[in-house]
Amino acid sequence: MDETIFRSDTVLSDIHLHTANRRHFMVRLNAVGQPVFLSQFRLLLDDSQRDPEKEERGHKTSLGCQSRSEEEFIAEDRAGDDDSPDSPENKGDSCRGFEALLDEDGDLQVVRKAPLPPAGGEDQTRTKACPIILSKNGDVLEEQEHESDGCNIVKIEHTMATPLEDVGKQVWRGAFLLADYILSKQDMFKGCTALELGGGIGFVSIIMSKAAKTIYCTDVGEDLLSMCERNVALNKHVTEPTGSEIRVKKLDWQQDDFCTDPEDCFSWSKKEIAELHDLTTVILAADVFYDDDLTDAFFKTLSRITRSLRNSCTVYFSMEKRFNFTLRQMDVVCEAYNHFRSTLEELLKTSDGEMRYYVQLVELSFPQRIVYERVPQLELWKLRAQKVPGGSHPQLPRD
Repeated sequence: MDETIFRSDTVLSDIHLHTANRRHFMVRLNAVGQPVFLSQFRLLLDDSQRDPEKEERGHKTSLGCQSRSEEEFIAEDRAGDDDSPDSPENKGDSCRGFEALLDEDGDLQVVRKAPLPPAGGEDQTRTKACPIILSKNGDVLEEQEHESDGCNIVKIEHTMATPLEDVGKQVWRGAFLLADYILSKQDMFKGCTALELGGGIGFVSIIMSKAAKTIYCTDVGEDLLSMCERNVALNKHVTEPTGSEIRVKKLDWQQDDFCTDPEDCFSWSKKEIAELHDLTTVILAADVFYDDDLTDAFFKTLSRITRSLRNSCTVYFSMEKRFNFTLRQMDVVCEAYNHFRSTLEELLKTSDGEMRYYVQLVELSFPQRIVYERVPQLELWKLRAQKVPGGSHPQLPRD
């Protein structure tokens, strides 16, 4: 397969746009024939490292991996070209720089990207821009391990474009936002047991393993859960130093109970269900509010689980508001977000003598530890599911 074809009915996470190619390998095709890529993400945990916000200005939608954007490669190719408008001979004041883009008739000249090398030829100055299917996964992993700085590198297998029902196989900005929060509040999550709903490829759960003792990473679909399990195995260098454990499990929001089928490799044992109910104090969800029916199912599942827990728990969910023009309303609206807000309000109204729910919007003032664009449409919510014996109603503590 020399190139990836994106169909008109596929969904593409825009964090993959303008992604450099040196650390972005197509490693295999999954069970349904979708190309699976391996990306390497660097966590900027040391304050002496470069500022993610400055990185954003360099390449707005790049991934937080060891790589360069396509624009940087093009600029490198043009370096030393005396005819380039940016060469020392052509540099001057701003007016002279503008005049260099006009032809002899005064018309604007459009500067186009450098063409790809001809078929059969090999350009030694550029990294190949097409995906590469590796014959041995171990080769690239071993190479990256030598170049990485241990637990500050996360390796993720993911897809780039899928039908809507498979978006969990992609990487989304909401997961990066929630990961940033976890990394900035590690002491708060130290030693806890956490449940992730709609964990997808497992990025948030892997980050959570830097602090939590046990994480139940849940979703549906054997192919997706297998990919998540592979990512957990790829990141033992993150989980092993902390002694944490990530358990990949099936949890269908459309069902009223846990899967206990012994023939399902992602089913729950009775012991695991008991431990989940007895120990869980944190629930996570990243970018899962994009379909109204799934949003309804999410809050139904959340209500059921929080009522079954022995302890009160705190729920963190991140999302990105996505605006679309609809013919029905003849306006640009964010219907999925509006439905999320109304469903959340319904959950708050269901508070009774057994449970009380308190919610707040978390201010995004915590540090950014992954290179991505923290757009204004990103939000992080904190929901406290409080057990209230005797009718006590404690207020939700502020961050």
